[in-house]
Amino acid sequence: MKDKAPKDVLPQFDWQGHRGARGILPENTIPAFIKALEFPIKTLELDVVVSKDQKVIVSHEPWMSHHICSKPDGTPVLETDTLLTYEMDYASIQTYDAGMRGNERFPAQQKMKVAKPSLKEMVQAIEQHCQQNNRALPYYNIELKSRPDWYEKIVPVPEKFAALVIQEIKDLGIHARTNLQCFDLDVLKAIHQQDPSMSTALLVEKAATFEVALQELKFTPPFFSPYFLTLNKAIVDSVHERGMKVIPWTANETTQMLELIEMGVDGIITDYPNRIEAVLDSLRMQE
Repeated sequence: MKDKAPKDVLPQFDWQGHRGARGILPENTIPAFIKALEFPIKTLELDVVVSKDQKVIVSHEPWMSHHICSKPDGTPVLETDTLLTYEMDYASIQTYDAGMRGNERFPAQQKMKVAKPSLKEMVQAIEQHCQQNNRALPYYNIELKSRPDWYEKIVPVPEKFAALVIQEIKDLGIHARTNLQCFDLDVLKAIHQQDPSMSTALLVEKAATFEVALQELKFTPPFFSPYFLTLNKAIVDSVHERGMKVIPWTANETTQMLELIEMGVDGIITDYPNRIEAVLDSLRMQE
């Protein structure tokens, strides 16, 4: 473990707050992102969709989730409801709550009344918070939520989706601190074609699909981001040989994080930024 001492891990390692700090506060909300910045987080991980009026919206689903959202009258969104963000303008989206019901998967998550923000609103709030608190500005890891069967029904086609997000990032002045990721390879291709300087990550469910996905992609992104339980040291080494960094998702237990660090990953996406210090303490004890 000597090569993974805290003094080496802390400044270089890319700790990422998944949807801000989903284990603590409502996901993909400004309070959750601000909370994540209390911990050794380098990057804020988030998801984006598009509204009817072509605003980039921070949301994991391109609809109002029946698991966490409430309607303007305070009643829960039902599984039978069809509330697509692509059919709602930004003002309408703001009338829905995404935090008062909590999250059954994260019982310790604090409940609060909060709406899904636009990417512009979120970034401006974070940048202002950091400046006011003398906190280093974070990086942003933004997943574009897309699938081929969603095109122009639930999300824009890849070329349009990529263009909207890239332009917003440039307008916000965060291009140099932003990475875009997607499971949909057509979206990654569109991003790379429109802006080859844009940092991207190959996002996959299974780490073993790495080579096949790269062949289809026809370019090598700077980052590879697989589900952490499908990763092993041999794959990490193979990805590193390609000149790429490995950022697995979403590890929440300290033992899992320590195992990933032992494999040689370059960062970890976690719902619990508050557990990072415990990982570093474990590493200190092994020095």
